[in-house]
Amino acid sequence: MIAVLLYAIRCLAEGDQPALRAMGFGPEEIAGLRELRLDDLYRAGTLQAHCLNIRLNRAVYRALLTHLKREREATEVQRDLIHADAPLELMQSLFGMGAREYTRLRRTLSVAPAIGRPPEPDEATSHALWQAWSQHAGGEAAAPPGPQDYLALHAETGAPLRAIWTLTQRWSEHGFVHAGEDAANASPADRV
Repeated sequence: MIAVLLYAIRCLAEGDQPALRAMGFGPEEIAGLRELRLDDLYRAGTLQAHCLNIRLNRAVYRALLTHLKREREATEVQRDLIHADAPLELMQSLFGMGAREYTRLRRTLSVAPAIGRPPEPDEATSHALWQAWSQHAGGEAAAPPGPQDYLALHAETGAPLRAIWTLTQRWSEHGFVHAGEDAANASPADRV
C-alpha cells in the first residue's frame, strides 16, 4: 500500500492526472494526497486494513518484463565491454554513450582510466585479429559488428578492445571488409 501511495504522490508531483484517474483517485482523494506526510505513510503501513484493489494487466506486465530483460542484458554487455577496456568511441558507436556516462561506468566498475593512445598490437596479434574479424565481417553486405562481435573478437584473439576497435575501424575505412578464404588468409599488411 505504501508503494502505491508513494507512486500516487509521485504522479501528483509530476502532474500525471491520467495515471491518478486510472488508479481511481478523484478530486477529494488527490486533495488528501497533497496533505500526506512521511509519518502518515508509516502509520498507514502499520494498519491491518488497506484501501486498494490491485489488478494485474497481464499484457502490460509481460511487455514490462520483456523490456526489463532487454535493458538488463544491454547493461551486462556494456559492463562486459568496459571490463574489456572498450574505448569511448566504441561505446558511443554501439550505445550512443556520452563521455560522462562512460567515465561514471568505468569508475563504478573500478576500471583504471586509459591514458594516451593504445599501443599497436604485434604482428601475430594483428594477423589473428584480421582472420577472426574477416570471418565475423562476412563480406561487404554484412551488418556492422555489434557488441557481441567485439566481445567475441576479444575472446578469440586476446587483443585489447582498444586495439580491436582501432584496427577494425582502420580496415573498414580502407575497404578491407571482404571475407572469404583469400581475405581471411591475407591481412591488410600483406595486401600493401
